[in-house]
Amino acid sequence: MEQGQHVSFSYEGKELVGTVVTVKDDEATIKLDSGYNLIVSVSKVSDVQDVLVESEDVPVTEIKQKTTLPRVVILHTGGTIASKVDYSTGAVVAQFDPDELVRMFPELSELANIESRLVRNMSSDDMRFAHYNILARGVLEEVRKDVAGVIVTHGTDTLHYTAAALAFALEGLNVPVVLVGSQRSSDRGSSDASSNLLGAVRWITESKVPGVVVAMHEASSDGSIAIIDGLHARKQHSSRRDAFVSVNAPLLGRVSEDVEVLDTFRAAWLKEHAGKPQVLPFNEDLKVGWWKAHPQSFPEEFEVFASFDGLLLEGTGLGHVPITGIDEFTKEFHPKIREKIEALIKKIPVVMTTQTIFGRINMNVYSPGRKIMELGVLGQGMDMLPETAFVKLAWVLSTYPKEISSKYSENLRGEFSARSPLEDSHN
Repeated sequence: MEQGQHVSFSYEGKELVGTVVTVKDDEATIKLDSGYNLIVSVSKVSDVQDVLVESEDVPVTEIKQKTTLPRVVILHTGGTIASKVDYSTGAVVAQFDPDELVRMFPELSELANIESRLVRNMSSDDMRFAHYNILARGVLEEVRKDVAGVIVTHGTDTLHYTAAALAFALEGLNVPVVLVGSQRSSDRGSSDASSNLLGAVRWITESKVPGVVVAMHEASSDGSIAIIDGLHARKQHSSRRDAFVSVNAPLLGRVSEDVEVLDTFRAAWLKEHAGKPQVLPFNEDLKVGWWKAHPQSFPEEFEVFASFDGLLLEGTGLGHVPITGIDEFTKEFHPKIREKIEALIKKIPVVMTTQTIFGRINMNVYSPGRKIMELGVLGQGMDMLPETAFVKLAWVLSTYPKEISSKYSENLRGEFSARSPLEDSHN
C-alpha cells in the first residue's frame, strides 16, 4: 500500500474500497469511498488490488443565469462548506473557487441570479477583527449594487462570532445577510452544504427580512433549515449537522417546504431599523480579554489583562466570580481577585456574562454579585451569549470610545431581551 493509491482490499472479513492517505510502519489510514477514515494494520490486510478511477476532462461551462430572478451574491471565506478531501493528510481543505460552488449546486441558479467572489480562503479559527471589517465592507459593496441579499460562506467553529460582528458593524442593513457553513465537506454524501445554501437563498428571496442570520440544519436530517438571528446563534456540537441553536430567543424563521417567519416581533424590528446601510468598523488593534470563572482561581490570572482595552468576565450562574474570603482556603486568594478586578475597572471597561449560556445576568440577587456590580462591572440584566458580549464590547470600544458604559448597556441591535415584570419582582 502506498499513499494516494486507490485500492480494493479485505480486512477483518470485509471487502472494502478506498484511497490510502498515510502509511507508517504497520499502520495505514484509508479514506473509504463511503467518506469515512479507517485505520488498519497493514499486516492484516489481504487481497489488495489497484482500482482504476476513470477520469475525463470535463470542460468548464459558463454558469447560465436567469437574469429575471433576484440577484444574490455569495462572499466566499472558506470553511468546510467549500472543502474537499486532501488525500495527503486525510483532512479537508478549502479549495473551491466561488464559481465552483455554484457549479456543484446548480439548483441555486433555479432560485436566484447567483454571483460569487472570493474574500478569503481560510479556517474560521483564524478570524480577527480585521476580517470582520473586510467582510462588512464586502457586504456593503454588494448591497449598494441592488442585491436581494448576500450569503457569506464560513467555517462553522467561529461562525456565530462573525454573525454577531456583522450584526453590529452593518448599521441600517436593508437586505438579508445569511452566514452559511456545513459540518461535512461538500464532496461527501452526508454533506449538509447543499441544503444549507439552498435554505439561505430561499430565505433571502422569499422572506425578504433584513438583518444578519445564520442558516444551518435544524435537525440531523435534511427536513428543515433553521434561520437563527445572528446575535443569538451558537454552535453547540462539534460535529452534528444540527450543531447550531438559538439562545435566549426563538428561531427567527424556518425553511422547509415553505419559508416561515416565526419571530414576527424580531422581523418587524429588523424591518423598522432598515435604512441606508453603512459600516461602523472594528478597531483592528484592540485587545479584548476573556476570563472564565472557575474553582481554584488565582489573582495572578488577571495580570495579563493590564495591557488590554477591555475584559469580559464569564461568570457563574447569575453573574458571579470568586471574590469572598470565607475560610482559610479562600481568604488568601479571593479578596485579591476582587482587588485585581477593581484595579482593572479603573483603567478599562469590565463586563459580565454567564457561562450557563442560557439565562440572564442578575447581580442583584446575591451579595457577591452586588459587590462585583458595585465595583462597576457592566452587564446587569442582559441575556447575551458570551460570544455576543465579547463582540459587542469590542465594537462599542471601537465605535463609542467615550460612551462605553452607556452604549454597552443600551440594546443597540436587539442583542438582549427586555426584562419581564416577573423577573423584576425577583430582585
